[in-house]
Amino acid sequence: MTYRTYHQVTGEDRSQLGAQVKAQRDRVTERLQTVGRVVAVMSGKGGVGKSYLTSWLARAVASTSRVGVLDADLRSPTVARLLGARGPLRVGESGIEPSIAADGIAVFSTDLLLDEGRPLQWRSSAGDPAVWRGLLEIGALREFLSDVAWGSLDLLLVDLPPGTDGVTDLYDLVPSLAGIIAVTIPSDEARRSVARSLRAARDADVPILGVIENMSGYRCPGCASVQPLFDGAAGQALADEFGVPLLGRLPFCPHGDGPGQEALASTVQAVLGRAS
Repeated sequence: MTYRTYHQVTGEDRSQLGAQVKAQRDRVTERLQTVGRVVAVMSGKGGVGKSYLTSWLARAVASTSRVGVLDADLRSPTVARLLGARGPLRVGESGIEPSIAADGIAVFSTDLLLDEGRPLQWRSSAGDPAVWRGLLEIGALREFLSDVAWGSLDLLLVDLPPGTDGVTDLYDLVPSLAGIIAVTIPSDEARRSVARSLRAARDADVPILGVIENMSGYRCPGCASVQPLFDGAAGQALADEFGVPLLGRLPFCPHGDGPGQEALASTVQAVLGRAS
C-alpha cells in the first residue's frame, strides 16, 4: 500500500488541503517571530534523563533570560511536573496561555491537558489508526507551536520524544530551528541508539549543536568526588563520529540537587554559544 502526499495530487484541490497546511505553517512562523532561538533536546531512547536535563537547562537559563519549554513528548510528558508548572490552562485573546513555572519559565505540555493518570488517546473515525496517529501527532505539534501565546522569549526549548521522527517533524515545521542537542548516557547501548537519531538528523540537514553526556558518573554525597556509574564513553564517541562538540558531562546526584552547578553552568554556556 502506498500513500500520496497533497503535493502529488493532480487536478483541482477542492478540499483546499494544501492551502490549509500552508496557513498553519505561516501561523507557526508568525508565532515564533518573538522567540529568539528554538533549540530541541533529543535522545535515541528513553531513560537517559532527557526531560530532567531539559528542565535543569531551562532553570539555569531563566536566571538571566526569558525561556519557555514545549514538551513535545505527547505520550509520556514529564517536563511540566519537573518544572512545577500547573494547570488549568487559559485561552486568552492571542491564544492559549502557557503555564508559568516558579522560575518564570513558560511551559506547555499535554500533561496540563490530560486528567491525572489518563493516557493520550486520539479520536478518529477513519480506519488504520496506526497511520492516522502519526498525522495527528504532527498536527498536535504544529498547533502547540502556532496556537500557544509564547510571547517574547530569548529561548524556547523543545523536549522531543525518544526516536528519530520527532527531530525531522520539528525541523519541517520550524526551518529556523537553531539546532538540536543530543542527550546520552555513557553506555555503548545508548551510543548506538542516539547515533541512529543523529544520522536521521544529519540526513535531513538539521543543525546538530552537540552532545551532552548525562549521568557520566556518580557524585558521592559525602566527599563530592565523581565515581564511574556506567561503562563506556558514549558522549565523546558521538561527538567524534558526528564532528560536533561534547557540550558537557553531567554526573548523577542522588539527592535531587541537580547535576552540579559548575558542570551545568559550563554546559549552558556551551549550548547558548553554539545556538547563537
